Amino acid sequence: MACDEPAGLSGTFMRQNSGSAVSLDFEPDAEYKFVEALEERYKCASCRRVLRNPHQTGCGHRFCQQCILSLRELNAVPTCPVDKETIKMHEVFKDNCCKREVLNLNVFCKNIPNCNSKIILGRYQEHLQQCQFESMQCTNDGCCDQILRKDLKEHLSQHCKFREEMCQYCKKSVVLVNIKNHEKNDCPEYPVPCLQNCSQIILKKEIEKHHAVCPEAEVDCPYKQYGCLVKVKRGKLAEHENSALREHMLQILDKNSRLEEQISDLYKSLECKEIKIQQLAEAIKKCEKEFRQFTQVFGKNSNLMVSTEALANHLDKSARLESQVKQLIQMANQQQSKLDLRPLFDMIENVKQKIALMETYDQRLVVLEDQSSKHDLQINIHKAQLNKNEERFKLLEGTCYNGKLIWKITDYQMKKKEAVEGRVLSIFSQPFYTSRCGYRLCARAYLNGDGSGKGTHVSLYFVVMRGEFDSLLLWPFKQKVTLMLLDQSGKKNHIMEVFRADPNSSSFKRPDGEMNIASGCPRFVSHAVLENTKNTYIRDDTLFLKVVVDLTDLEEL
Repeated sequence: MACDEPAGLSGTFMRQNSGSAVSLDFEPDAEYKFVEALEERYKCASCRRVLRNPHQTGCGHRFCQQCILSLRELNAVPTCPVDKETIKMHEVFKDNCCKREVLNLNVFCKNIPNCNSKIILGRYQEHLQQCQFESMQCTNDGCCDQILRKDLKEHLSQHCKFREEMCQYCKKSVVLVNIKNHEKNDCPEYPVPCLQNCSQIILKKEIEKHHAVCPEAEVDCPYKQYGCLVKVKRGKLAEHENSALREHMLQILDKNSRLEEQISDLYKSLECKEIKIQQLAEAIKKCEKEFRQFTQVFGKNSNLMVSTEALANHLDKSARLESQVKQLIQMANQQQSKLDLRPLFDMIENVKQKIALMETYDQRLVVLEDQSSKHDLQINIHKAQLNKNEERFKLLEGTCYNGKLIWKITDYQMKKKEAVEGRVLSIFSQPFYTSRCGYRLCARAYLNGDGSGKGTHVSLYFVVMRGEFDSLLLWPFKQKVTLMLLDQSGKKNHIMEVFRADPNSSSFKRPDGEMNIASGCPRFVSHAVLENTKNTYIRDDTLFLKVVVDLTDLEEL
């Protein structure tokens, strides 16, 4: 029966959850030793290996999926290598029956005769991950040894040079190959000899403390400040002090004589300073007397002082006040001889009124600044709410309610790089619904693969999310789901995978949290096919994924 989608491009992998389960599959290039001789009907007509993801042509011959794709890519008109018949691609279909038979063929473990296990081909890779005779690399960082799995535990605990051992001195865990270097350079409990020709052995952490009392360490003579420049070992310091007692006393006397001369000079300098202080005190008294006379003339002119901050806020008014003060000084000089101060008092009163008015302006400015801050806070709150509303409107505008999702993924190379580097392993689509009050769903993609497809494929999963109307819907979710990678050439050579929701899987029960465990295809499309320049699944660094839920027999609220 012909496939109703373009040949070789439909999904060929069994659906599985995005957890740790292993799908029934096998590596195509490995050499397998079958328990029974491999029948011809299980061999690819092209590569002559065991069929992997078998597809059958109209002429009745079977090929691996990759081989049938290669025939189409290498030849404009592909022909069957067995009977030379032209292969009509629309007649090619996926032979799931043959695939199940191939995956259930019994093979010996490659580690025979050590391992006598017989495994079905579909579980071969799963067996190798547990086989005790499988060679694997040591898990310790820096170790490249290949060890049988059964010997790994012993290797890690007894033989690996990169295992961690406890330092015998500080009891800290250290990698074995670095333990000698640790003891000599980093271990605070490591015993080391004193570097001062001292016979004592000291812990490294106490070496500085020992140097402070080591009898072999050279120290300055205690009379260095008096002129003795001799350096002597600490253990012989007392002997030096006794032998050089006379020289030390002479040095002390000489130092004292110089100090007495300095003190005498300081006394003379102090007497000169006291005379200057007296002169300054008399000058201050004279200034105070003149100041009191001046204050009596001008009375309460201290009100002319304004704060530096107020003058800074009103520079133009300050300039006018400065001019008026100069006029006051001139008038004061003129009025002193006439003893008529009435015009001066009038002008001072006028200036006081202007200063009071300026102070009221400052108070009003403080009130206005406070109100302005409150208005700015309210505006910021409104802006944040507007941004939230705008995001919600965009989400509502792009939401579909007919069980179909078109997911546009831009900047593919950058997002794949983030997945490879482990920064963003997966991305989610926007939610979509089966109806206005239906199931809430989304898609999840691992651009660098997940599970068995990690590093080689794009993994695509279907996710059931918690919705507002879940209490009114039938559970578990049972609809058929189609996952598609859309061809952007217009030829509709889409890659698709179809599966029906398993009612026994927790992925399709009513969600307890925000969303259920994703379910879908860990090997949805290989990077080689997706990024092949001959294909048109990626254009302008953008690809389109489509999810379609079959709404047949689905009751709408």
